[in-house]
Amino acid sequence: MSYFLRTLSKKHEVDSIIRDTIDKFLVLRFGRASDYLSLQLDQILSKAARDVSKFATVALVDVDSEDVQVYVKYFDISLIPSTVFFFNAHHVKMESGTADHTKWISTFHRKQDFIDVVEAIFRGAMKGKLIVNCPLPPERIPKFQLLYKDI
Repeated sequence: MSYFLRTLSKKHEVDSIIRDTIDKFLVLRFGRASDYLSLQLDQILSKAARDVSKFATVALVDVDSEDVQVYVKYFDISLIPSTVFFFNAHHVKMESGTADHTKWISTFHRKQDFIDVVEAIFRGAMKGKLIVNCPLPPERIPKFQLLYKDI
């Protein structure tokens, strides 16, 4: 069964959900409705949303919306889908052995991987940590190369 996920396309919507999600973990997926990997991730997120609903809120952010470009630039969303995590309006990072610990890039292999990541980051955030170790084994963490412009 699928669970409806809210799609945000305005800066004030993103501002509000970050500011107003208190004592719950916030998961923002930055992607496109027309992108295959974004749709694959959305399916996993919607299946897991009910399981994590007691301690987490999941929302989708449309990277093509002009109004959210400030967030796309701030979080350096150059590879999609990218998933960013917050707790009480603080950006929570995850050390997963990849070059970028500010967000999860790509999709999850399965629903349980997403749930494990959210639970681990939530537990760490409840203890005041702003960076948490990824609970997944290395073979289930997507590998990618970051490309830097003008270097």
